[in-house]
Amino acid sequence: MDALPKIGFGGMPLSIKGRPPEDVARRVLNAAIDAGMTLIDTADVYCLDDDDIGHNERLIASIGQRDKIRVATKGGLARPGGAWVNAGNPQQIRAACERSLRALQTERIWLYQFHAPDLKVPFEKSIEAFAELHREGKFEHFGLSNVSIEQLDRAARILPVASVQNRLSPYARESVPIAQECARRNILFLAYSPLGGSRLAKKLHELAPLRRIAETRGISVQQVAIAWTRAQAATVVPIPGARSVEHAVDCAQAAGLDLTSDELNLLYSSRGGI
Repeated sequence: MDALPKIGFGGMPLSIKGRPPEDVARRVLNAAIDAGMTLIDTADVYCLDDDDIGHNERLIASIGQRDKIRVATKGGLARPGGAWVNAGNPQQIRAACERSLRALQTERIWLYQFHAPDLKVPFEKSIEAFAELHREGKFEHFGLSNVSIEQLDRAARILPVASVQNRLSPYARESVPIAQECARRNILFLAYSPLGGSRLAKKLHELAPLRRIAETRGISVQQVAIAWTRAQAATVVPIPGARSVEHAVDCAQAAGLDLTSDELNLLYSSRGGI
C-alpha cells in the first residue's frame, strides 16, 4: 500500500442513529481530510436500516476530494429493521460489493473488507467470494474485520490480506496480540473505536492515567487514548469517528503525539476499563 496517514477517519457516526444533518457531516469529513485524516473507513451498513444502505458511502462520494483520500469499505453485514446481522454468503457479498461500487461512484474499491465472519457460512466460502470479486477487478486490496489470528491465517491461504480491522483502545486491549502480529507481517491494522465507542468515549476523563498525561501535556484525553492505540504496533492506524468539526480536528492532532516510555508504562499498568 502507498504511504498512509498516522490516523484515519471512521465514517460510521455520521450515518447511524444520532447522525448530524448531511451538510454538517460533509463539513466534518472535509475538516478531517484537511487535518490529515486522508484514509476514510466506511461500510455499506453505516446507515439506519436496510432501506438506508450505503448512506455513509454516498456521503463520502458527495464531497469529492477523490484525489486526496483513500476509501476503505466493507461488506458482509445487513441492517434489517436497524439490527446488525451477519450476511456472509457469496450472493450477499457480491450484491454488497456492487452496491458499494455504485454508492462510492467508483469502478474499483481501494480496500474492501469482510465486515465480520458469519457463523452460518463456512469462513472459507465467504473469503472465496471476495477472491472471485478481486479476480474480476472490483477492488485493489482485501481486508478482514473482527477476526482472530487463526482466521487471518485461513483467509491468507485464499487471498492476500492487506489489512485487519479490529477494536482496540485503552478500554479494549484484546486485539493487541493480533495488531502486533500484523506488524510482523507488514499488514495494516485499522483500530476502530480507539476512544472506546460513543458511550465509553464520554468516560475517558475518568481513566486517571489518561487524565494525568493529558493535563500534564495540555492536550485532550482523546489525543492520549489515540496515541496509546497507535503505539501498540508499527502498522496500527487508529480510525476515530466524529460528529463535529472540533472533535475531528482534535483527534487528528494526535498524529503528532508520541507518548514517552514512562507514559506508556503508566497506561500499560493501569486498568483498561472503568
